[in-house]
Amino acid sequence: MHDFYNLTPEEQAGRFQRLAGEALRHWGIEAADLSVIKMRENAVFRVDTPRGDRFALRIHRHNYHSDASLRSELQWMKALEGDGIDVPVVVPSASGSLFEVVQSDAVPEPRQVDLFEWIEGEQLGSVEQGPAADAEALRRNFRTIGELCARVHNQSVAWRLPEGFQRHAWDAEGITGKQPLWGPFWELEILTKAQHDLIRRARARVHEELLAFGQPPGAYSLIHADLTPENIMVHKDRVRLIDFDDAGFGWHLFEIATALYFHRQEDYFETARDALVEGYRMHRNLPEAMLDRLPLFFVARGFTYLGWIHTRRGTQTARELGPMLVETACSLAAEYLTGF
Repeated sequence: MHDFYNLTPEEQAGRFQRLAGEALRHWGIEAADLSVIKMRENAVFRVDTPRGDRFALRIHRHNYHSDASLRSELQWMKALEGDGIDVPVVVPSASGSLFEVVQSDAVPEPRQVDLFEWIEGEQLGSVEQGPAADAEALRRNFRTIGELCARVHNQSVAWRLPEGFQRHAWDAEGITGKQPLWGPFWELEILTKAQHDLIRRARARVHEELLAFGQPPGAYSLIHADLTPENIMVHKDRVRLIDFDDAGFGWHLFEIATALYFHRQEDYFETARDALVEGYRMHRNLPEAMLDRLPLFFVARGFTYLGWIHTRRGTQTARELGPMLVETACSLAAEYLTGF
């Protein structure tokens, strides 16, 4: 068991599949076909039952969310659904729980497992593939993202949190503090000395600016925190927002920066940004003075991605995305510091 983390992704997927089969018994499913959908932060499987039912089963990474935090994530998703926002529908276990903690001989630690109704459709896009090449499709996609952003923010600002609700915060401490949520990005080994110096200077400035920005009630609330094209599923005229794993408290501008981040240096960026803002303003106010602060949140978002690859160094995904993430974060940091 101690060798689990030295296994190949394919070998780990096989172990997780065994755990998934055992976990399904908590939902009264004794037999099902399981196929891997995603092996990144969490292990996600498609479940096909002999009766023809389909589900998505998610096995969570170890020690990322406490039980209270995961329960809160699923409670928010149910609240969003109740407010008319299409999100995955949580399927409670036979005991009525929103998730189960499952121990298996196949995996070293007990894992949180949840189950969702199956979603038909395709992703709006992905980091690796980029957005649609057609200009009108590009505008339509980012307008859709903007609308979703605004509707989510409207709900979260107005929602009264349930008792015991717990979720992490993408605030000044969570992004640039001594112990950021995604790790000490300024210690990333693949940074050159010049890049280390640049990131450290930018971190100090951004931390100061985030504290000064404060947490205005209309601009800071629960956010999805990963509202990118790959987390939007489209089927006919239906649009669903998926993957709330990173959701927490944060600035609405951080949400918008996340949606635009991987397009910041592309020649279509202004088209994407304008379309997103147009969609957002269809449902929620976004003053120009507020939008002018977006560069601050681009840099802050870049820091989190550096922390992500730092704490996942050695993984295939970190190796593949590392150079691009470093180049983008350093470029944005240098651009930001020129204003001071």
